[in-house]
Formats: sequence, C-alpha cells, structure tokens
Amino acid sequence: MGRGDKRTRKGKIFLGSYGKVRPRKKPNTYKTTEKKTENKES
Repeated sequence: MGRGDKRTRKGKIFLGSYGKVRPRKKPNTYKTTEKKTENKES
C-alpha cells in the first residue's frame, strides 16, 4: 500500500483521482447572511 495503490488516500493524490477515501471539496459560491430584525413595539 502506498502511492501506487488506488484504494488509499496517498495513491489517489498520486494518481489525481477522487472517491470515497478522497472526496472533492464543494466550493462555497455564496455566503448566506440573514439579518435578524426584531420588531419593537412601544
């Protein structure tokens, strides 16, 4: 097991593939910014 093994993380990095061991990171395209507004009645 090592760089030549497809089933290990190191092997996937070496071969440039993805899978269960090395998942792709999902890019965060937008940020959810919700402003909380409180209704104050006086």
